[in-house]
This record gives sequence, structure tokens and C-alpha cells, in this order.
Amino acid sequence: MARYSKEDILRLVKELDVKFIRLQFTDILGTLKNVAITSEQLEKALDNKCMFDGSSIEGFVRIEESDMYLAPDPNSFAVFPWRPQPGRVARLICDVLNPDGTPFSGDPRYVLKRALKKAADMGYDKFNVGPECEFFLFLTDSEGKPTIKTHDNAGYFDLGPVDLGEDARRNICLALEEMGFEIEASHHEVAPGQHEIDFKYQDALTTADNVMTFKMVVKTMAQRNGLHATFMPKPIFGINGSGMHTNVSLYKDGKNAFYDENDPLKLSQEAYWFIGGIIKHIKAITAITNPLVNSYKRLVPDYEAPVYIAWSARNRSPLIRIPAAKGEATRLELRSPDPSCNPYLAFAVILAAGLDGIKNKIQPPPPTDKNIFRMSREERMKEGIDSLPASLEEAINEMEKSELVRETLGEHILTKYIEAKRKEWEDYRTKITPWEIEHYLTKY
Repeated sequence: MARYSKEDILRLVKELDVKFIRLQFTDILGTLKNVAITSEQLEKALDNKCMFDGSSIEGFVRIEESDMYLAPDPNSFAVFPWRPQPGRVARLICDVLNPDGTPFSGDPRYVLKRALKKAADMGYDKFNVGPECEFFLFLTDSEGKPTIKTHDNAGYFDLGPVDLGEDARRNICLALEEMGFEIEASHHEVAPGQHEIDFKYQDALTTADNVMTFKMVVKTMAQRNGLHATFMPKPIFGINGSGMHTNVSLYKDGKNAFYDENDPLKLSQEAYWFIGGIIKHIKAITAITNPLVNSYKRLVPDYEAPVYIAWSARNRSPLIRIPAAKGEATRLELRSPDPSCNPYLAFAVILAAGLDGIKNKIQPPPPTDKNIFRMSREERMKEGIDSLPASLEEAINEMEKSELVRETLGEHILTKYIEAKRKEWEDYRTKITPWEIEHYLTKY
């Protein structure tokens, strides 16, 4: 990410003929919001004087305390490459402030900043995150509404003519690169209509900003190609769902704190403790990393979804995998998150769980190097391998009991999040589904 001052932004807006600026922020459920201003109002916005009504945003504030302010991060400045010239449109990602200028406790970006501050207080100067975001591209109907029909029959790493999403994927990559992303890989995934674009890891805050930008660009460019992009974890029964495998590493004094050349797996003691912390708290943080009712239709053993709480450096069936790269590239891969999550909250709770492991020296269980999917229930029980929550309701119950999650999110976000997710679960639980009609209507 480029380093910009207020003066740099004002100069760039003039030089690039930017007429509108979208001040973007994220609500607690991970939905991107924005307030559009003209370039004439930009200096006022850069002085944190742009006000909006927080009572209209999910989980923010009550109507009687609705005035909130946006504080743009100059380093997040980017021009939308798909907008016309002249009269370009740019964006700035913002922190949310209270009227007195203090950080708003319900701002997910602030939650992540607070978690990073805790890591810094423990001597860790950087928490790098590299997500692998999967998504589906679907056809739209004659009215432009999304269907669940794919327009290809391709599989893993296939290319045209079977991968008809190749043009859309290329256009997405080009737009992302124009906005400052370094694209490392772009390919068709396992399921028809499923794609993955990987961008270079960065510090957690920049990466969370990038995930939100990535989703926006993917959806925008898909629409411009006559398609609908979705980050819904499991849109189609019987094929693979979409995950967001999350690679993480901690740095201390500029060096990778997870690497130890003398260890058989080349992992430091801190890395083992970090794994131990995640394993201890994974059930409690799953409602954040997998936030939808639909998330748990992906988290079943079918299609090798990472549901079993174990770790390994040798196979991909456990929850946590240790990639082969070593040295400064040493990292842990948490395979359970999905791309519907709020990245600010997800990275914050993953970091908090790992730091708790380090602080309390939580040793993980031995690695599981055999294929867990081929193990019987009895074998898994014998090895002490537990499973992730099986539903959003179970995940919320685990989350509600966790002091670590409460401390990391803060009382405001925890309360509002649980309230929203219990409502979502209850709405789903009481709906009559086509499956029930098909199986029960004529039988009983």
C-alpha cells in the first residue's frame, strides 16, 4: 500500500481529475458501506469532519446517539478503474469515530487495530495474513437477477474453452492490479463456476482492507461481464463450497517468529503455542470466521471440508496445515474460514487466540498426519480429535461463553453480533424448506 499524506491525496485528486470520492467503512456483519462526497468536500473529510447517521447502519448505535464521524486512511486511496474519464471516482477506507473524536467501539477496523496493539505490546511488530478467497460466478436471468446456473463445466486449474469464466477472471485481476493489488495466482477451482484469485499477503489491517476491496471488485467486474459473483460459502448442493483459507505469521524484530531451523518441522516454540491457542479457542471463534447459516453446509466432512480440530504438516485434512515453505515464508494455514466473514473481526479473533496460546504456553496435541476423513468416529475419539460446531446456533453458543472473544470484540460488537445472528438462526429454523415439502407433504 502506498504511503500518502493529506496533501498527496488533494494533489492526486486534482491531477487525476477525480470528481467523486467514496468514503468506505464496514459494518459488524462485514457489509461494505459508503458515503459519497464531491472533490470539493475532500479536505473537510480528510480533517475527519464528515458526519453520517450511525443509527441506520447494522449494529452501530441507537437513534438517540446517531451522529458518527468518518476518519479516512490516506494510504487506502485508490481510483476505481472501471469508472469513466473525466470525472473519475476514487475511494478512501475510513475508521469510524465518536462525536468527541475517540474510536467507535463498534467499528470492526478498530477491533483489529486493538488486537494488533496487543500483539505489539507482546513484542510482535507485524501480523501477516494471506487469504485465499474463493467465489462462484453464476449466470443471470433475463431480468438481470442471479441464478445458480454456472456457465462452465471446468474443474481445478482448467482453462478455456471449458472455463468460460476466464475472461471475467482476467478483467477482475486487471482491475485489482490497477488498484494496487499484487496478484499471485488466478485459477478455476474444483467446482463448476468456482474461482480463486490469490493476492500477496500483507499486514493484517491492509489485508482486511484488501479483502473488502477484493469482494467489491469481483462483484462489480462480474456484473460488467453479465455475471453474478457470490461469496456465499455453499450455494449449490453436491459440489464443493467456497472457503477462505487464511495463512498467518507473526514477526518479532523484523524476523519471522514462527521459524526455527533447529526444529524437525522448522517451527518455533511460539508457532506451536500459537497453534495450541487456535485449537483451544477455535469453537468460540467459528461464529466469526463462519458467520452464516449457510457456512455450516460447507463445514461437513463431504468434499474434504476442514471440520476436524487437528493440525499437520503433511496433509490437508486437518483444520490447521503447515505449508512446506520455510524460513521467512514459514506460516500456519487455518482452513476453516469462509469468504462471507468480516475480515477485520476474523483476523482479530484468530490473532487473539494465537496470542493467548503464546501467553499461556498452550502446547497443541501431536500432529495428525493421516487422512482424518478416512478415520472412523471411534478412531477420531481415540485420538482426541474434536469437530467444529455443526450449526450457527452451536457456534453462537460457544462464542457467548468465551471471555477471549468478549475481550477481543468488546461488549458492543459482541452483543450486537449475537443478537443479529440469533435472529438469523431463528428465521432460518422456522422456515419451511422445499426439502420438507418434497419429503413430508404427501407422506404424512
